[in-house]
Amino acid sequence: MPRFVYLLIFLTFGLSAGAARAADFETNATHAIIIEAESGRVLYGKQIDDPIPTASMSKMVTVYMLMEELAKGTLTEDDTFTVSEKAWRKGGSKMFVELGKQIRVGDLLRGIVVQSGNDASIVVAEGLAGTEEAFAEKMNERARELGLTDTLLKNATGWPDPEHRMSVHDLARIARLTILNFPQYYPIYAEKSFTYHDIKQGNRNPVLYKFAGADGLKTGHTEEAGYGLTASAERDGHRLIAVIAGLESSRVRATESVRLLQWAFRTFRNHRLLSEGEVLDKAEVWLGESTHVPLVAGEDVNFTMDAESRKGMTAHLVYEGPVPAPIRKGEKIAELVIRVPDADPLRVPMLAGADVGKLGITGRIAAALGYLIFGGS
Repeated sequence: MPRFVYLLIFLTFGLSAGAARAADFETNATHAIIIEAESGRVLYGKQIDDPIPTASMSKMVTVYMLMEELAKGTLTEDDTFTVSEKAWRKGGSKMFVELGKQIRVGDLLRGIVVQSGNDASIVVAEGLAGTEEAFAEKMNERARELGLTDTLLKNATGWPDPEHRMSVHDLARIARLTILNFPQYYPIYAEKSFTYHDIKQGNRNPVLYKFAGADGLKTGHTEEAGYGLTASAERDGHRLIAVIAGLESSRVRATESVRLLQWAFRTFRNHRLLSEGEVLDKAEVWLGESTHVPLVAGEDVNFTMDAESRKGMTAHLVYEGPVPAPIRKGEKIAELVIRVPDADPLRVPMLAGADVGKLGITGRIAAALGYLIFGGS
């Protein structure tokens, strides 16, 4: 049977000159990143892989590990942890737990997420690992497993330590994993206040109050780290995650985070390139009752990009053919490779859109002779 590799360049997009580009944005943050939540793809970055002091933003790892235990069922929100003297005495932002008290896990979770409680973080660390130091070791082990490549954690709180570091890329990654893996708990990050021990505290995250669609995640501030924020927002089913760090004041952090999110949603659009079941082309069939079979997309294909990237996007349909009969509807027989500048290629399975039976002996002989004499169509 003759075999050929088909490479069909069939799809290009173009937009007018002067379209927005990701590189056009400037921020006062020393480090910044925007990623798409669905894929984790970096859309914009400034010094994204530098390990930097995180302040309270690294509490997202503490929260992630607590949410894992809740999701596995090894803990419930009604279980309790005991407040040690170390936790009770800890300074900085506090939930105001009482020495020796048994605190519900659900309250501790909100005490960390909403109130950024250092005391609550230590109670959780000791409850899960015995000591905060042992918990930090577990955090680093889990961070490696989760692909946080520029992370070293020395405590559960983000308290200043010369070795306690994360990159903004890793902060965005842990935010994304939280959103994707714990949809039942992630809405806690959007809660604007929490009251414990008759003390009501508001969520410190400014985007919750200033940007429509924002629902997380975590602020941070120390003298060394400056002011930082990990934020996420969703609009029209499209979610972005942004991290900024190294800003000079809480006021600048608030204005810069909103400005960054406004620009990001204006610049990066989520484009539907193909819909599942959409007929894209047809493939030649070898010794089949039909000479061609339709090729349909095996899944929806969405891609987030700025206009300049879309201008340079191409797609190639690749298959080895003619495809031998019989062919079953839904069988993968080709691959669509979509390439966008500065991004890994998307590889989309292309499926047979119909059944194609095999020719009988007489038909197969006639078709083979036709290929020998005339070649493929």
